Amino acid sequence: MKSGCVSREVKKHRSIQLPVLKNSPVQESGIRKSRTSRWRAAALIILNLLMIAHIIQWRITGTTISPIEPSETMFTLQQGAINAGLIFFSLAILATLIFGRFVCGWGCHIVALQDFCAWLLKKAGLTPKPFRSRLLVYVPLIGALYMFVWPTVSRALSNPDSPLIPAFSNHLVTSNFWATFPPVSVAIPFLFICGFVTVYFLGSKGFCTYACPYGGFFSLADKVAPGKIRVTDACNQCGHCTATCTSNVLVHAEVKQYGMVVDPGCMKCMDCISVCPNDALYFGFGKPAIAVPQKIKKNFSLTWPEEIVGAVVFLGSLLAVRGVYGLVPFLMALGCASITTFLALRTWRLFRAKEMSFYRFNLKSAGRIQKAGWGFLSFAVVWIGLNAHSGWVRYHEYEGDGAFLKLEIPDELALAQINPDPWLSPIDRENIIDGKNHFQAVSNFGLFVNSEALSKLAWFEYLSGDAEQSVQLLGEAAPLQQGQAKALSLYYRGTILNRLGRYEQARTNLDQALEERPDLILARQEKGESLWQLGRKEEAISVWREAVQLNGRLVLANNQLAGAAASLGRSAEALVHEKQADQFTPNDPVYHWVIGLRLQSLGMNELAEKHFQRAIQLNPEFRGRRNIRPPV
Repeated sequence: MKSGCVSREVKKHRSIQLPVLKNSPVQESGIRKSRTSRWRAAALIILNLLMIAHIIQWRITGTTISPIEPSETMFTLQQGAINAGLIFFSLAILATLIFGRFVCGWGCHIVALQDFCAWLLKKAGLTPKPFRSRLLVYVPLIGALYMFVWPTVSRALSNPDSPLIPAFSNHLVTSNFWATFPPVSVAIPFLFICGFVTVYFLGSKGFCTYACPYGGFFSLADKVAPGKIRVTDACNQCGHCTATCTSNVLVHAEVKQYGMVVDPGCMKCMDCISVCPNDALYFGFGKPAIAVPQKIKKNFSLTWPEEIVGAVVFLGSLLAVRGVYGLVPFLMALGCASITTFLALRTWRLFRAKEMSFYRFNLKSAGRIQKAGWGFLSFAVVWIGLNAHSGWVRYHEYEGDGAFLKLEIPDELALAQINPDPWLSPIDRENIIDGKNHFQAVSNFGLFVNSEALSKLAWFEYLSGDAEQSVQLLGEAAPLQQGQAKALSLYYRGTILNRLGRYEQARTNLDQALEERPDLILARQEKGESLWQLGRKEEAISVWREAVQLNGRLVLANNQLAGAAASLGRSAEALVHEKQADQFTPNDPVYHWVIGLRLQSLGMNELAEKHFQRAIQLNPEFRGRRNIRPPV
């Protein structure tokens, strides 16, 4: 009985394996409670309350300061848009260069989430254990380079004449706060995965260690920062600091070897300072970590073969999950890939090892998988299976997108009349079949609806001659979209309905498109056609005038105004708009042919004939082919 109790007690503290002082103010674990943890928790709670207040203020007033999120820096690098996110990220990096990586520990909402999840797990009797990998620790830095450096390099390579630094513009205030964020339906799973799941499997700061791209830059800045956790001669290597650290840093070993904490994963939470029974630790300035040669050998959770396999699994999972269904953002995909890697490697080890445990659960004993092991294995199979299915979906989405991009027929040409078949080239016909097959596979066997893929499938259906199916699919896609994507789906739906002669339904869709994007001039032109066909001619003229006021170079709208004025006996007005249109009409036979078809559908036959004749002058082979594909 006595030996059994000792065995259980040893197992209880096996994860610490550090000496504990006998004469110090301690809790049951032998380590006194951190005094700074409450201050840090308060700071993180206030941070989240400020974020909520920011969103509420935007919802009430309609405008607010642009999101104070480091990812917003990408829009500055790509478009020159100076926003609050850039200013925050820049100041955070500068502060880290001096004080070290304290912004992560005291000012990150994801760290707050991970700390909360770790606290809940401890309340349930489960202390998160760190997963240590040699290779995956480089993921944050690679992710940071991909997010913040690659866009500039890519632009320079693809367009050497473009300026390396784009022209700056002021975007400190915005009316579309949520434009760059995923919808709530994605944000909630993101928080769950990057909170509970990463903490449970990878440790208290699992997401920070293996997924956060911003941490990649903060880690580099921390290496050169003079601000460090340092030690006095009062340290007796009790190990309380390491046992308390939630960043998985070997504090007691580093301060003994270097006189300070050199691990860039240290987030300056100050818990180690607070729990030190001899007050031997302090935050101070001195030589940076980069000037100190690293000598401590760390214990890792993986062998080198497992590291290499893990890196391959991580990359495969990232490619499979990122952007799948048009939903999963980059950061969420990084978190998912980290978890997939852990589960895949632990599943492999579960089959090979004779003994294996996880937390207090005995997964395998004496070569036999236990009930807890079967539960772990079931979860791993489901998770990895979902990753594999996402990879299959992502493949079809990628191939479908490729076929969509290879289409040669311009939208204006396809929409000039209800049957676009005469205008299709052999390459178009091949890509329509290929794209339809891929997107239909996604639609039939995907677990979620990809609204972007649905819109592209609708276009393939229209080009293949099924306008009704196209209208239906666009009707399904639009409610799932927002902003520009929703506006375009509604515009195309309204345009196709116009060609089908369902003018009232077309007008409704075009009005909805303009609600999303008032500057969508194409929708105004089409709305004018709906109103004209419904006999509301003055309203149609008013809408076309609005379009021309927004852009005086519009050829179609000016032609529509010219034809409308002529049909109403306003010859002088018609001549003005006709001259305006002719001024910007290119000498392209196909372009004239399209204008002629659009005007002909409105009954503006005289003006339509002018464009048909001009097309024939530019290319005589157009003669007598008004309903046949013209040579291009």
